[in-house]
Amino acid sequence: MKRETLFLKVTLVIMALPILALCIFVVPLISKFFVELVPEWSVLQYPFLVGLYATALIYFAALYQTMKLLTYIDRNTAFSEASVSVLKKIKLCAVSIGTLYVLFMPLLFKMGDADDAPGIIVIGTGIIFGCVVIAVFAAVLQRLLQNAIVIKSENDLTV
Repeated sequence: MKRETLFLKVTLVIMALPILALCIFVVPLISKFFVELVPEWSVLQYPFLVGLYATALIYFAALYQTMKLLTYIDRNTAFSEASVSVLKKIKLCAVSIGTLYVLFMPLLFKMGDADDAPGIIVIGTGIIFGCVVIAVFAAVLQRLLQNAIVIKSENDLTV
């Protein structure tokens, strides 16, 4: 295994651990806090909880796809259709998380207004913009990789 990809793989694991801890310890408390904060929206406690866990699952799927991409780089098969497929899945994960948070913005506005904490709204908006950046970056890399594969196949046929 190459040192560069080993560092990146360890970084991916380190990125996964805090989110896993948040899902186990903090997310249920946030859901209960939301019900206490806005009792008239208590019916939305479980959809809110499901949405946060869905976000975490999509995040872990994106990390898994990134791990697959690093494995392709290790095997010197980075310029393949499998890598393009992985980048497409990462893009879809980012778009999915962004869409979930766009749908959650009314809840976040309600929480921020009830608790007088605009930071919640800023965090939600930051997640949306971060997802847009990741999706655009993955789309650009996907297109560049597709073009590189075409050029590589043309060069292989020339020789």
